[in-house]
Amino acid sequence: MSERPAELPFDLGYFTIGSAAWLVAALKIRAWRREPSRGLLVVALAIASPATAFLLAAPVLYRAVDRLTRVGNLATLLVYLAITGFSAAAVVLALIWTPPGRRAGSVVWDAATADTWLRARRRLLLFALLAPAMVVLFLLGGPYRPETPLTFDTAFARTPATALFLALYQGLFAFALLDISRVCLGHAARLPAGPLRRGIRRIAFGGLTACGYVLCKILAIGAAGAGRTGLDWLSTGLGPVFAAAGAVLITTGFAGPAAAAWLRRRRDYHALRPLWDLVYRADRRLALETPPSARIERLAVRDLEWRTARRGLEIRDGQLTLRPWVDPAVVAAAAAVAERAGLDEAERSALVVAAALRSAVLALNAGALPRPREEQASLPGLDAEPAGERAHLVRVARRLEGPLTAQALTAGAAGAAG
Repeated sequence: MSERPAELPFDLGYFTIGSAAWLVAALKIRAWRREPSRGLLVVALAIASPATAFLLAAPVLYRAVDRLTRVGNLATLLVYLAITGFSAAAVVLALIWTPPGRRAGSVVWDAATADTWLRARRRLLLFALLAPAMVVLFLLGGPYRPETPLTFDTAFARTPATALFLALYQGLFAFALLDISRVCLGHAARLPAGPLRRGIRRIAFGGLTACGYVLCKILAIGAAGAGRTGLDWLSTGLGPVFAAAGAVLITTGFAGPAAAAWLRRRRDYHALRPLWDLVYRADRRLALETPPSARIERLAVRDLEWRTARRGLEIRDGQLTLRPWVDPAVVAAAAAVAERAGLDEAERSALVVAAALRSAVLALNAGALPRPREEQASLPGLDAEPAGERAHLVRVARRLEGPLTAQALTAGAAGAAG
């Protein structure tokens, strides 16, 4: 009975890491289903495989598998096959990485050439041949008694077939870790600072950290196979620490850039609300449905890219609707205020548009007549590329209630009156 309390920390640690990794894998699978690509699918598998391994390695689930199948220590084979699945996915990722200079937009794990995928299939063929060999060697080394969820490697290392099974597993794992770490470190050095660079570096450091697990296991298995005792702690103590730390780094490395992108979309979505409110109050036909309250909207967590894109389109429609009521004097005043304030071109454009739209709403509410097309002021940002349009509209939204916008409205009204 004393063995089970000693296994409790492993249960808690492995379940926590495995569950968190599976959550990230589920999000990647969801993204792949929405925008299918082979690269994204491999990323999802690279996360799901070790996540499954950690769950199966938890002693309580490990013992449950053995009881269900009535095959002693079968969970070890399943765990190591899952890690081998990660190894295969990692090797493919190292091949299909798109270097920064040849990447389209934010696409990272998507090599477009058929030759690259041919080489990836050849690597996968190697794993497809070696995985069944691992199964055969494991079965030849059995039966495995007693049940050893934490000490299998050292308990059966003196059995030749089992020792070869363990060596094959550790060799594949080490090769994949070094391969993916090498590629990630090389390309991260050429990436600009930001979430993607940090995430890729974290994957690399995670792979190198997990190599500590391989080293600990090799030393412990070698010592046990030679009949020497005293190094089991490398396999049961220090090795799992390296494995857990590496898994955390790799998982957060994959999740970090996606989380940063989600936070950016959510921030932009909420930042656009004041600008959207301005144009919506001017023309309620712009929205397809009645908007939720700002308080309810803060709870939105799903479909943020679609929501934000739709909000941007509605704002653009509203801007075109309000253009006949824009006061040219306010546009000129806003440009002068921006120049005196030393704003850069992007912020200057945002200030001009913010002041122009507020002047248009004031004129529309006052019952002013629309200006003919030839007298309408030309506003910056209408020809912005899609990649920069959202950032422009966010800057406009943040300038709506600013002091410089108020100055521009006041100066424009004075100029028109004069």
